[in-house]
Parts: sequence; C-alpha cells; structure tokens
Amino acid sequence: MAVGTLSLFYPVILPLSTAGLLYAVHRLMYVDWAVWATDFFTGPGSVSRILLVVYMGLSWKNFPFMWHIRVFHAFILHLLRRPPTPLRPNSLFHPSITSSYTSPLETDYNLHKSNSTYFADLDVSRSHLVTHLLGPAMSVVGDNAKNKLVLDPQGNVVKGGFGIGLGAVFCSFRREIPPLKGYEMWSRILSWDRKWLYIVTHYVVKGKVRPTSWDGRKFGPTRPKLVRTEDGKEVEEKDFSKYVYATAISKYVFKLGRFTVHPSIVIEANGLLPERPGEGWRGGETGTGTSEDLGEINENSEWDWKRVEYERRKGMEYAQHFAALDGVNSLFDGGDDGAIGKFHLG
Repeated sequence: MAVGTLSLFYPVILPLSTAGLLYAVHRLMYVDWAVWATDFFTGPGSVSRILLVVYMGLSWKNFPFMWHIRVFHAFILHLLRRPPTPLRPNSLFHPSITSSYTSPLETDYNLHKSNSTYFADLDVSRSHLVTHLLGPAMSVVGDNAKNKLVLDPQGNVVKGGFGIGLGAVFCSFRREIPPLKGYEMWSRILSWDRKWLYIVTHYVVKGKVRPTSWDGRKFGPTRPKLVRTEDGKEVEEKDFSKYVYATAISKYVFKLGRFTVHPSIVIEANGLLPERPGEGWRGGETGTGTSEDLGEINENSEWDWKRVEYERRKGMEYAQHFAALDGVNSLFDGGDDGAIGKFHLG
C-alpha cells in the first residue's frame, strides 16, 4: 500500500470505479444472453472455450487488475461498512482472517505456491486488518487541520493527505502449499515503535484452526478454549504451529504529506489505547512510553494500559531484530571489488 493511496481513495478511485461498473452494467443490458450462451457452449470450438473458462475460473486472482480489486474490496468493505459496535482495546492484537488458494498461475516448477506470490496475498490480508481495525481513525487523523492530533516538533499543526507506506517485508517459509490448496492468512498487530507499525501474518491450513470468539458479529464457528485429552483431562491446546505454512512480518508507516505520524496516534484515535499515566504512549527515551515495571501480567489480566504495553513489548522482542535489518543497506559497496557479470531477462 503506497503512501497517498488512501488520500486518493474517496475523491478519485471510488468515483472512477463506480463509473466504470455502471458503464459495464449498461453495456451488458443489451446482450442477448440466451443466444450468446447457446453459441458459446454448442458452437464450433466450444470445448476449447469451456476449458479456457475453467482455467480462468481457477486463475482469476492473478489476472490483470485483480490485485487492485482484491485490495480495494478491503477498503470498501471496511471503510464504508463499519462494524455495529466499536472495537475495544482487547481487539488490538486480535487477528484478521482472510482466505485464499494457490491458483495455477501461482504454481512454480516445483508444483507448489511460488515464494514470490506470498507478497501479493500479504497486501490483501494487511489491507483487511488495518482498514477494519483503524479505519475510523484514518479519517480523523486525515482531517488534522480540524482535529489537531499531529503536531510537528515546533508545535505546528501538520498538513497533508493521509497515507500508509509499506517499509519492509520478511517471510519465513516452513512448508509448501500445493496447487489449488486453500489456506488462511491470520494477520495481527505485532508491535509498534515511534515510527513503524509491525504486523505478523501466519499462512495457516484452511479450516484447521478456529478462534475462541469473534469481535462483534459472528463470522463462523468457534472452538472451545479447553480440549479433552485421551485420559479425560481438559487442557488448553497450545501447539498451533503445526498448521502454519509460512510466517511474514511487515512494517507500515503512517504519513500526513511527508510527515511521519506516530503509530500510537492512529491507534489512540480509534479508541484502542487505554489512557496511560505520566508521559503517555509517546514519552520516554524510545518515544513509546516510559520503561516502568508493569508488574505481574498474564492472559487473564484486565485490558488496561499495562496489558497493552505488555503485549507491545512482547512483540517488540521479535520486531526489533527485523528493524535492525535496515542497516544492511550500508553493506552495498557498488562493486568495489568487481562483479560476477551482468545478465538480461532478469
């Protein structure tokens, strides 16, 4: 998702998409569908056409402009149709689940999902998560001239269109995904620092894992938190990693024009951050709050500021290593000691 995309969504992209759809519907109204279907399925070359339709049906997600449709579907779904009840702080680290499958055009010569195609699916999964979780806050922060949430170091109100930039993606491949195999992407917020919002996405075997509950309306069946073992005991199932195909970490930056917006401002504007005493969520040496002792925290603790900060710190234990990889840019030496060669069709 490029910087500035959301600032163009309402005034440009949404009207153009609506106009194009209306024009297509207008043209289709003049088609004699009975004649067309008869010629298509029984006329000369019908077998080839039918096979082509089947192939297109299996490969639809990789056709031109389908990536745009998948991403902007997430925008329209979550920005224009909000959940009936506001999300609460305990939703901040909950996953958003998106289903997909390995199409024939995503299958490589090893007959499994090509590694490069994971990233297009990530765009869609992250779009669902961020627009659903932080959608209302985007318009609030975007109208900064009125709401005055973002100030520069001199205390001036920052101006400019709101946008989201993708800074980096890391993906660890654990198991291959076969052709035409369905899978789910479980994306959630991992952590944040003074610049980046970190998101973790797990590619999971479809239908094998269900959440214990849903935030708001029910999206499907749930699972009990405790499972019964062979000896009759009820225990909590912990090893869900056996269902994971791959895991990716992405980092987003929020922008107003060219100015970087602290992630906590956006999260706070959506009511997902409890009030934090002292210097708040942007104080301390790191710009993410002071490093005071949080005391005893566990999964049954109340979702106050300490519980949220505990989860943020737990995620940063992984995110900080990912962030440190930015330094490898300095390793590029311009071929000071020579190069192997220069090749075409790359």
